[in-house]
Parts: sequence; structure tokens; C-alpha cells
Amino acid sequence: MPSDWAVELHGVTRRYGRSATAVHALRGIDLALPSGTFTAVMGPSGSGKSTFLQCAAGLDRPTAGRVLLGGTDITGLSENKLTALRRTRLGFVFQAFNLLPSLTVEQNVVLPTRLAGHRPDRRRCAEVLAQVGLADHARRRPAQLSGGQQQRVAVARALVARPDVVFADEPTGALDTTTAAEILALLRGAVDTQRATVVMVTHDPSAAAWADRVLFLADGTLVDHLDGAPADRIAARMTTLTSHLAHRRTAA
Repeated sequence: MPSDWAVELHGVTRRYGRSATAVHALRGIDLALPSGTFTAVMGPSGSGKSTFLQCAAGLDRPTAGRVLLGGTDITGLSENKLTALRRTRLGFVFQAFNLLPSLTVEQNVVLPTRLAGHRPDRRRCAEVLAQVGLADHARRRPAQLSGGQQQRVAVARALVARPDVVFADEPTGALDTTTAAEILALLRGAVDTQRATVVMVTHDPSAAAWADRVLFLADGTLVDHLDGAPADRIAARMTTLTSHLAHRRTAA
């Protein structure tokens, strides 16, 4: 039976380097995220947000601890098995759209399916392109699209295989406010209508307000969370956290 937890981290630490010069990016993260939820991860610069996402998504290996995706322990998987899992069960949306310029929109969307060795489902591709408002752009190439349209292609690519989890790293960082809201609405819709699970790193309280829960990281540790909070409350919590950290570091 599949796990009710989409993402689990048990005692996850990530250390870069050795001895006195080692950088502790994550310090014993314990976390379980339910399936069909939207989680935002925030924190000051250097708090470990990107490392958290990379370890949770199997893009980086923790120094210690275990990571489970849909009940599957991915910590000890070989690179080949990890790659296969990412292509079939995970979706990714990054700030840089990561589209191949020589491929059409449709070809970019189905690329992970092809790389996984499966025949693309053209009907499903057309369905997700319609969902992101690009039904009539399938034959175009990325250079013929706006930045917002390119990110819509990236969202379609992430959703086409009906993944267990979509990991998004600053997906609206390069977009204007209106376009960012459109992208976030697409991710929110995937959670609400397709029971997708979205885990998003962001620095923007307005983006985080689309999530069910906001997790706050500081110095590689989960220090706080807010559930169903508006942008102003999230921003206030971030301000408090940042000033507390600055005071602590000054005192040290």
C-alpha cells in the first residue's frame, strides 16, 4: 500500500567538508508531509532551503538520516535507480525554466517520459498543455514564448506523468507579480484537483501564502511553521526570524 506520507525526512543532516571548516547545511531534520498538500519552505539566506529540497528530492544525498518518498526509502538507492524514480514519480519546476531550445513545447513536456524509456501519451500531454493555457502552443519553441509561458511549459512537464511529488525551487523568482500568481494558481490547482503534493522553496511571502503550510528553516534546522497564513503574517514571521538570527550571530 502506498504511504499516506508523500515526503519523510528522518534525522537528515547534510555536511559539506570536514573538521573545523565543515559547513552544516542541515542539522537533523525530522519531517513528514502528507500526500495531496502544498508546503512552502522559507528561511534567511544560507538557512539550508536549497539543500533541504535537493536532499528531499534525491538530487543530493544526506550525510546521515533517511529520506522516504511515498514510503520508498531512497537513501541507499543507486544513481540509476534514483534517476529512474525521479523521472517516473517526481516533477521539478525551477526558477530557470530548463527547457531545451531545439525542442518544441510538446517535445519538452514529454521529454522526461522519453528519457524514462516510455512512449509519450500525446493525449495526456495535450490535456496538461490545455490546463496551463498553452493548448495552441504545442508546436512552438521556447524562444517564441514569454518567460511566463516558458514556466507554464515547465509546470506542464512536471505534471504530465502525474508524479507523487512536485518539487519547486523559487518557481516564480524570475516572473512579474501577475504571472507569478498564475503559476502558483496552477500548482495550487494540481494539489486541489489532482491530489498532487507540492513542496516549494521560496523567499516570497506572497508565494508562500498559496501553500497549506509554511516551514521556516534557520541554520539548517526547522524552527517554526504556519498553517494557512496570509502573506503579511508570513512576512512578519520571516522578519522576526531574520532579526533574531542577526542578533544571535552578533552576540556570538
